[in-house]
Amino acid sequence: MAEAFRDVAITLDGVGITCTIRGTGPAVLLLHGFPQTRAMWRPIAARLAERFTVVAADLRGYGDSATPGLDAPQDCAGYSFRAMGQDQLALMAALGHARFHLVGHDRGARVAHRMALDAPERVSSLTLMDIVPTQALLRGLTHSVAASYYHWFFLAQPHPFPERLIAADPDYFFETCLLGWGGARLADFDAALLAEYRAAWCRPEVIFAMCQDYRAAIAHDLALDEADLQRRVECPALVLFGADGVMAREYDMAALWGPRLAQMQVRALPGGHFFPDTAPAETAEAVLAFLDAQGR
Repeated sequence: MAEAFRDVAITLDGVGITCTIRGTGPAVLLLHGFPQTRAMWRPIAARLAERFTVVAADLRGYGDSATPGLDAPQDCAGYSFRAMGQDQLALMAALGHARFHLVGHDRGARVAHRMALDAPERVSSLTLMDIVPTQALLRGLTHSVAASYYHWFFLAQPHPFPERLIAADPDYFFETCLLGWGGARLADFDAALLAEYRAAWCRPEVIFAMCQDYRAAIAHDLALDEADLQRRVECPALVLFGADGVMAREYDMAALWGPRLAQMQVRALPGGHFFPDTAPAETAEAVLAFLDAQGR
């Protein structure tokens, strides 16, 4: 039986990153998305930890990790996918994992993609959940995608405009996000996990950090991705997407990711954007089958 979860907080280059660790065997790093925390992985991590050492980490600014930059809101560079990825690379090194499998959903998947480009020697395999490349989304934006993913541009407005509006009713705003990208109902989310999301997203510093994340995507990450358009991730890669979500409706996932991932598998799972929450058993089995095929 896998060992119990243990929470670990490590300060790396002045930024505190919190993670939850369980299991033994080859290391797997799980990165959550917006507007969640590492708690989203709990049901999936329990299954993976039967064969792997599972590290579920909060991105900087999210959950229990630190929220740097509160005194300099005009500078969002610290929330770029590169900066957040460097946190996670340092975390895994501090935990003794020179190489590891990497799994990300939503913003965590964008961080994971950047990590695989920036430090390919560290990443054994890459699993990306329900995203298209940042450059492809922003440069090829259609009216229908913009209408569904309006939050990219609302959250990226200058501080403190979005922060003040969200703070008026954080639960309403963030729950609308959870329900808006694939037809999920609030009842589809585990009540205990949802309570943890709410506890985090109601904190003003977390709202600020999530806005900085989206500001950095436009101000910094787009240029970084465009500079790497001719590069491919060479390790084995799995692209998962929700069969009923915006990504499935608006994009040919295989066509978009094919030029960017040298060894790619693509698979739809039941649900919309938040299928790791609403279909955790199916998600865990898909990831586990992929990881097992890598020879661990």
